[in-house]
Amino acid sequence: MHNIFVVGLGPGKEELMTAEALNALDSCDTIIGYTVYLGLLGERYKDKEFLSTPMMQEEKRCRICYEEAMKGKQVAMICSGDAGIYGMASLMFEIGKKFPDCELTVIPGITAASSGAAVLGAPLNHDFCVISLSDLLTPWDLIEKRLSLAAQADFAMALYNPSSKRRHDYLQKACDILLQHIEPERPCGYVMNIGREGTQKFVCTLKELRDTQVDMFTTVFIGNSTAEIIDGNLVTKRGYPAERKNNE
Repeated sequence: MHNIFVVGLGPGKEELMTAEALNALDSCDTIIGYTVYLGLLGERYKDKEFLSTPMMQEEKRCRICYEEAMKGKQVAMICSGDAGIYGMASLMFEIGKKFPDCELTVIPGITAASSGAAVLGAPLNHDFCVISLSDLLTPWDLIEKRLSLAAQADFAMALYNPSSKRRHDYLQKACDILLQHIEPERPCGYVMNIGREGTQKFVCTLKELRDTQVDMFTTVFIGNSTAEIIDGNLVTKRGYPAERKNNE
């Protein structure tokens, strides 16, 4: 049986990778991933074989991973964040049906919701959901429905892939949907370049967020109805019942 690691790198800095992820990559002959993510690995893995495919060729990348493993190499497929959260793990399992002699080991990483929340304060400290605004794999009408229902359910939210050159107005469109159910002054925030050079955090209201231009390297956070901005941090309360607070 040939074992393949599917590794979440987290934001990309070695300090924010798990020991399990580092050990797995140390043991590999070949590391496969999108070019940008391979570039995050730095000098530690310069002697490894790197293989990649362009964006939108994820299936080919997965097949290459299995083919290299079948040659007897110890192989890892890498993803930013967590491999099982908008990552390659599910596709690897799907394509793996054709490679019964291979077994996958998924190694978790810190996803942008967690790493961005830590920079911003504590925006996800109660029930929350994560929604991607990219419509490459999900129809926009379904994204709209998810945004609307999440707002009605009073979830705190982390929004991935909020904008790109082609989707420059998608965050604005998302805010317009949220504003149908949420007050304009709702505390929100966003973090740019999480865990990388140039990390920046910003807090704002939902109304201000609507008119903000961000990029693909930004994660956006929408507070729930208890959220407030404390000393420049976006904080969603833990939700203790009032009677418990009164007894403490």
